[in-house]
Formats: sequence, structure tokens, C-alpha cells
Amino acid sequence: MHQRIPPDWTIQRSTPFFTKANVPAALLSHHNTAEGVFGQICVMEGVVTFYGFPDKETMEPEIVITINAGEFTTTQPQYWHKVELSDDAQFNVNFWFAKDKKSGPLLNTR
Repeated sequence: MHQRIPPDWTIQRSTPFFTKANVPAALLSHHNTAEGVFGQICVMEGVVTFYGFPDKETMEPEIVITINAGEFTTTQPQYWHKVELSDDAQFNVNFWFAKDKKSGPLLNTR
């Protein structure tokens, strides 16, 4: 599910690396990237499973992507999703947006 990020957008923020021990609870539950923000989930070790949902209310995923070490996936702005980690998973998230985007939240929770 690699969504094409507009060519003039750049990584404006990145998270530290997360593991099962320190992943924010918001990433493990229903959330979406904010308007005008693409998320790029990059897996360094283990496996991260991405579950995509058509809307805020639907709890049955419409897409499931297994992201292995050395791989990534992108999620378009305002797409509802959550992730699940293997015991040895280590990953981070890059947030891409246009340079002229005003500061604001990068994601929204349910």
C-alpha cells in the first residue's frame, strides 16, 4: 500500500525508535494522520503489522500489511489505522508534509 508522497513534500518530523516497551498507546489503537500529513512507518527489526480502516467507526480492517525489517509503508493523510508489533520489533515514523503547512497535530485518535 505505498501511497505516493507528493514530490515537493519532505520529512518534517521523525519519531525516535519504538519497541513494545515504549510504543505510544495511540499507535496501537485506532488513529489517523492529520490533514496534509503522510506517515511513513519504517521497520528496523522484527515485524510491524499495519491495519487500515475505511473510517473512524469501522473496526474491521480493509487492509492488512506485514512490514518486515528493512521495509516501510506509507499512509495517506487522514487514513485510519493502527499497528501491532512482534516482540522484537523496532520502528519509527517519519511525517511528511509540505513546507508551507502550519504546525499542528500529526495524528488524531479515536
